[in-house]
Amino acid sequence: MSVIRTENLTRTYMVGHSTVNALRAVSMEVKTGEFIALMGPSGSGKSTMMHLLGCLDTPTGGRYWLEERDVSTLSKDERARLRNHRIGFIFQTFNLLPRLNALENVELPLLYGRRGGDVNQRASEALKRVGLIPRAQHRPNELSGGERQRVAIARALVTNPALILADEPTGNLDSKTGADIMRLLVELCAEGHTILMVTHDASVAAHAGRILHMQDGEIVSGEQSYVAA
Repeated sequence: MSVIRTENLTRTYMVGHSTVNALRAVSMEVKTGEFIALMGPSGSGKSTMMHLLGCLDTPTGGRYWLEERDVSTLSKDERARLRNHRIGFIFQTFNLLPRLNALENVELPLLYGRRGGDVNQRASEALKRVGLIPRAQHRPNELSGGERQRVAIARALVTNPALILADEPTGNLDSKTGADIMRLLVELCAEGHTILMVTHDASVAAHAGRILHMQDGEIVSGEQSYVAA
């Protein structure tokens, strides 16, 4: 089954009197359980693609299906609900709320989505999966960079999303901590999670099962990675 499918996805912006073609008729497919790395130089369209796939922006043209649902036809509120329920985000800067402890940060998507069930238990299970139960009551400023990123990963997992979008997830980490985070992402993919990761680092991208290269708003090549195993 396809988690992501796009057909001629296009995004243009007006800058003054000029038209910027940030994304040019991109067609791609990501199957359930794939780990995809999206690479390319600055301005290649990686961030635009991430925003469209994450339902944070809408395309100028073309279509996008998430789990066979045509996202291109949804209203702003419908996209917000889909984003909260079916997409998990991992950011380079972690994006944790400083006044909340680790457990409370992980609970947030469940509270925003008005999910039923035991929110505390589900958040605790997500923290346990990333090995951070002993740090559950600590605030972000009491955690290391790697621990903060693990909290962010737990937050992305807590809603059991169809798709995890990771934007430079090791960009603010030292090489050893970054390697630990990549091993965790590979494990999550092996458990059946679908991950699409934006990175500029070839050694990080090598952990993915497939690497897509972008340039000038287009996917110009794709290759299998043999390092992830």
